[in-house]
Amino acid sequence: MSSSPTAAAPGELRRHLGVFDAVVIGLGSMIGAGVFAALAPAAGAAGSGLLVGLALAGVVAYCNATSSARLAARYPQSGGTYVYGRERLGDFWGYLAGWGFVVGKTASCAAMALTVGSYVWPAQAHAVAVAAVVALTAVNYVGVQKAAWLTRAIVAVVLAVLAAVVTACLAGGAADTGHWAVGADAGFHGVLQAAGLLFFAFAGYARIATLGEEVRDPQRTIPRAIPLALGITLVVYAAVALAVLAVLGPDRLAHSTAPLADAVRAAGAPALVPVVRAGAAVAALGSLLALILGVSRTTLAMARDRHLPHPLAAVHPRFGVPHRAELAVGAVVALAAALGDIRGAIGFSSFGVLAYYAVANASAWTLTPAEGRPPRAVPVLGTAGCLVLAFALPAGSVLWGAAVLALGAAAYAARKALTRRP
Repeated sequence: MSSSPTAAAPGELRRHLGVFDAVVIGLGSMIGAGVFAALAPAAGAAGSGLLVGLALAGVVAYCNATSSARLAARYPQSGGTYVYGRERLGDFWGYLAGWGFVVGKTASCAAMALTVGSYVWPAQAHAVAVAAVVALTAVNYVGVQKAAWLTRAIVAVVLAVLAAVVTACLAGGAADTGHWAVGADAGFHGVLQAAGLLFFAFAGYARIATLGEEVRDPQRTIPRAIPLALGITLVVYAAVALAVLAVLGPDRLAHSTAPLADAVRAAGAPALVPVVRAGAAVAALGSLLALILGVSRTTLAMARDRHLPHPLAAVHPRFGVPHRAELAVGAVVALAAALGDIRGAIGFSSFGVLAYYAVANASAWTLTPAEGRPPRAVPVLGTAGCLVLAFALPAGSVLWGAAVLALGAAAYAARKALTRRP
């Protein structure tokens, strides 16, 4: 297969990405968010049941990834589940999935930008966050191929830092494998809530699907790239969670604001703390880069169908990217990063993205065997898992998430009513 980009017709995106780049974009989304942002609040919810919550989140993520991969191979267009829901379930369900994704992932972008700020310059976290959004929006503006190369470098750095953390924790004398045991503090609801919070970290494979119009040979590339990215991430998450939990225990982990840095310090390797802080900032940058990429592509797809302002559907004649959608997304994320906070964004984002994947699994159920339908149990378990985890999230996240989805549904109904008028 040639490595040169596939030519694009006017108004369409160029196909630059192969399997390796698609996997790296997915890794850049998942690894940066989960390891550095979600472990502590998940431990606070599940206590000693953290690893059970991680396994449950992984099962739901596998179902979602499998359904998304089959659908993305059939519909290799920008937009992901927005397109799948529209084509398989009807216009409203596609719109609702797209709305949940754009709103939820905009919150994720803000959370990742603020993570960068809090590690790089805590006293000026909001200003650094805004600067990071502006810089990465500029990178995406000049072409997805350049963004893929930058993401590749970021993933390599982050994986090296995480390997150092795991080695320091498990090789030191402070590790206690007794912390891995599930105790009486691990309640059923707490484990479900932890799984919902950790799911925030597993959603990066959606970036591969939303880039369907920029992937070479999508029927072959996407079904290979999504499970590869998820599988690698599951292994990394399990190793890091086991290492940090062995050193800190569930209680100290739950109350830590920088668990990986605290773990290497407790393991007797304080010299690694600055490295971990730098790695956290780089990881958050990688997530932010890929998140802005994915949100702008879903915005492009919705604008093409006039669910969002149609001028956002423009594709740059030189760079072959949805430049207006990218600038609009960058502006909204910069505003959210200037005003928001990290912890509130995680639960809100999880609710919106779980709703998005519930639509994906329901769409996959309608595929025929000739269309590559997954085993029936996969979309059934995926849909049920998404709904259960969404409503197990903290009450504030559920209320705000449901309210925003209802607002989107009302906007859709109003638009339909206006277009029916003579």
